[in-house]
Amino acid sequence: MKKTIFVVDDNSTNLAVAEEALEEQYLVITLSSAAKMFTALEKITPDLILLDITMPDISGFDAIKRLKAGTQYTDIPVIFLTGLTDAETEAAGIELGAVDFIVKPFSAPVLLNRIKNHLYIDELIHERTALLSKRTEQLVRLQNSIVFTLADVVENRDSNTGGHIERTSVYVKIFIEAMLERGLHADEIQSWNLDLVVSSARLHDLGKVSIPDSILNKPDKLTEEEFAIIKTHAAAGERIIDHMISRSGDGDFLRNAKFIAGYHHEYWDGSGYPYGLKGKDIPLQGQIMAIVDVWTFPREVHTVKRLYLNYIH
Repeated sequence: MKKTIFVVDDNSTNLAVAEEALEEQYLVITLSSAAKMFTALEKITPDLILLDITMPDISGFDAIKRLKAGTQYTDIPVIFLTGLTDAETEAAGIELGAVDFIVKPFSAPVLLNRIKNHLYIDELIHERTALLSKRTEQLVRLQNSIVFTLADVVENRDSNTGGHIERTSVYVKIFIEAMLERGLHADEIQSWNLDLVVSSARLHDLGKVSIPDSILNKPDKLTEEEFAIIKTHAAAGERIIDHMISRSGDGDFLRNAKFIAGYHHEYWDGSGYPYGLKGKDIPLQGQIMAIVDVWTFPREVHTVKRLYLNYIH
């Protein structure tokens, strides 16, 4: 299928020359003004636009500003057709998003070669972007699989959890969304990837893999010494995730997981562990997880949301 090219120029001679040069290889649509181009764009999305700069009503510069302002047309490559050859004009056009300039009067071979090169580059970018997107999706699926597996290992070792880990991830999402609705810590939270934070919450008790089964699943009341060992799971989880970070880099997922695992038993009054932090010294992810952690027995979602909002006020 032929690729579609818009040629936009108020000079009929230029339109005729461009159409004659391109029509054998491309579907060419000639338009005598930028206004007509925007009307045509409502029905047809071209693969490339040849756009004159100096036109009445809407100039080429104003037209490209509109093209690049939204998301619908911003990926269409634009080549300016112009009789202006000064560096200032060219720099301004490139800054606005043009991929090239073709000086008028133009010859058919120059026009064909420049268009062919840019369409090839554009096609290559789309192919590479699609491939990168596919690989990113595969990595996300792998990451989620590892997270679920690690969470299962923790939950299968601790007979007292009873679905606690999965509920915490659900409630973390509810809590954060409720905070955003109320504008609480909105500036910080809006910079987060919510899906990553929710997923990383599943690793909050990862450090329990270091706790002996005899203590982790003891049916009787723990001694002070045994409870002290249980309390080491927060720092142990932080260390495990630190090792992951040292090997793979400090990405958002692991950074959130570290804050949640290491600080979800720190309390606002400083009575928590492992570091005894107070108030705002506790990372916000840890503050949220500390609240969620004590409310993760089965409840109706709206009740959980109400309890959270009452607590943070």
